[in-house]
Amino acid sequence: MKIIDGKETYPLTAAQKLHFFYQKYCPKKQVLNIGTSLTIQQSLDFGALKEAIYKAYSRCESMRLRFAEDEDGTVVQYIADREERDIEFFDFTGWEGWAAEAKMKEWTSVPFERFHSPLNRVVMIITPDGFQGIYLLVDHMTMDAQSLILFLKDVIEIYCNMKYEGIDYPKEMSSYIAQLEKDLTYEAGCRSKQRDTEFFEKMISSSEPVFNGVFGPKKLLEEQENKKDSSLRAVTAVSDNVDANIVTFELEEDPSKRLMKFCEEHHISMVCLLMMGLRTYLQKENGNDDVSVTTTVARRATLSEKKCGGTRIHCFPFRTIVKESDTFMEGLFKIRDGQNQLFRHANYDPTEYYKYRSKYYGLESGQTYEPLSLTYQPLTLKDKGLDRLGDIRYKSAWYSNGAAAHALYLTVMHRAEDNGMNFNFEHQTGVVNYKQLQQFYYYLCRIIFKGVENPDITVGELISAV
Repeated sequence: MKIIDGKETYPLTAAQKLHFFYQKYCPKKQVLNIGTSLTIQQSLDFGALKEAIYKAYSRCESMRLRFAEDEDGTVVQYIADREERDIEFFDFTGWEGWAAEAKMKEWTSVPFERFHSPLNRVVMIITPDGFQGIYLLVDHMTMDAQSLILFLKDVIEIYCNMKYEGIDYPKEMSSYIAQLEKDLTYEAGCRSKQRDTEFFEKMISSSEPVFNGVFGPKKLLEEQENKKDSSLRAVTAVSDNVDANIVTFELEEDPSKRLMKFCEEHHISMVCLLMMGLRTYLQKENGNDDVSVTTTVARRATLSEKKCGGTRIHCFPFRTIVKESDTFMEGLFKIRDGQNQLFRHANYDPTEYYKYRSKYYGLESGQTYEPLSLTYQPLTLKDKGLDRLGDIRYKSAWYSNGAAAHALYLTVMHRAEDNGMNFNFEHQTGVVNYKQLQQFYYYLCRIIFKGVENPDITVGELISAV
């Protein structure tokens, strides 16, 4: 174990290495910034809130994570003893709503100092509509969406314990370092890793996927023409312009509940339902039964994994072959079975997956079979503990950092205020525009709801109907 500035240091995990790679080669260094806000329709005691934030820092090791370079230039990580920065305060009273949002987008677009420096920022805020709460900015190498939400929830519960009777102090977080050591043991080599390697290498070598464009086969046809090879199945999907924005479409509370009820009744996860919608849309646009989409796995199955903070996201291609003669329900079962297999092997290093696939199929740098990524975030603030506060209204928002490594990344999350679902499309503005995203979201919802209403409809009938 190397010691830097008196601190024990640890290597980066596979998830962190993937993020670090994006950040290193992206011209906009804020590409790993995640900005969000959580506000409440209530006057807060900001002195008590500040104290709650400090206590939450002390309970969450990954919020005190620092990075350093050792004498060989290798990037390592360590935990700072405490958080000593003053917690900022910003009052947006009198501002226009759009101007306040623009200011928080501006905060989100400022890159962090990479080494020996805090990789998050907390600002206590009052929004133009009088809601009060927190703006939180984190670096993706230290936190993912689930751990970010968990930190905010911890702050709220600590604050409520301080201010209200009958609200229990939240249970302890688990250790980031303890979980990190388990991950590093796996990555050093074990029987489980060997089984995962065999699984993915067999999957890759079984047959070659094919690229299905979000807006039809044009991109693949152009790649085949440029390379003078009509058998090409991958496209070059890198852009010199990484400017990005987030467009959010809100699915109302009632239809969101209908989707959740369908999943519960049929023992299907929401991510399976969303994936079925996406791959059927791509099937409709491209005329292929064979569809690949990048999926993210949170890797938080155990209680210690759920509460350790940090970033545990692994991203893998997820390929399904669903024929037009298959029913909507049969497609969902194929996805469920495939997802269950993937989850069992998801500790595998995604960079090793992509390296092996590129070598096996002779892909050039930047070539891929996946047109977009999907993440579903099930964790919400509508949970036990907070419900005892009555009908306090919450608002949550996510802010673009202005850069994206991929053309299109869909994150579906539940709103804090009503548990309806937000479809957040992070997109490179030079590749995808708002009107195209509107069309995409419209057909995605049409497909999903048509399938939910009639699960025995065939995929071919469904495509014709929408």
